[in-house]
Amino acid sequence: MEAYFFGQRKSIPPDFAEWLDPRVTAAVSIDMHRGHLDESPDCPCPAPRGREIVEPINAFHRICRRQGVPVIHVKTVLRASGVDDTKGYRSAWRLTFPMTAGPIPNADAHGLQGTRWTEFVTEVLLDDHVVDSKKRLSIFYPTDLDFLLRNLRRRTVVLTGGFTDCCVLNAAFDAANRDYRVVVCRDLVRGFSVEMEDAALRIVSLHLGLVMDSADLLASWQRQLASAAG
Repeated sequence: MEAYFFGQRKSIPPDFAEWLDPRVTAAVSIDMHRGHLDESPDCPCPAPRGREIVEPINAFHRICRRQGVPVIHVKTVLRASGVDDTKGYRSAWRLTFPMTAGPIPNADAHGLQGTRWTEFVTEVLLDDHVVDSKKRLSIFYPTDLDFLLRNLRRRTVVLTGGFTDCCVLNAAFDAANRDYRVVVCRDLVRGFSVEMEDAALRIVSLHLGLVMDSADLLASWQRQLASAAG
């Protein structure tokens, strides 16, 4: 079994067994909602690169469910009053991101409760878990994700979604700082650009966990489950 260590594909040492164990793993999808992925011109925080991973993430989740790996969907939802952000303490990204990406005309609508921008684009099934209290860049702040993972008895998180160089990277840092085992599926995340994706994944592999192709991870799970079944 191999992973990407600072961009180079290498064999995974035995010490990483917990990272690859489906019995202690949860799949966590980040911000795959219309606020990033809608194709309309008034999309409040467009992440067009993320649209190409919607169906691959759906396919990945279908296999996760069959193999007994819980699927968790995390999304940003801000109170409709605006007090969580635009009328309270404004998130830094609202000021910094436009300096490079240019003006975002409908940015104030991003994540507002009750709007279509908080609707998932990926498939969400009844037995999946939804965490909808994300209000900043990390999936752990100020959400109950840690509480949910501990009650599911899961120590490893497989991260998918976007942005690779923003919310996914923040998630990987916060998960590792809480002693979760972190796996990022490099083919199921997208960022600001190819260059930024690569930089973020190199950081993950250097400090936080495993960067893998989802097919390799699923193959590892399948072998382990088949072996356990005898």
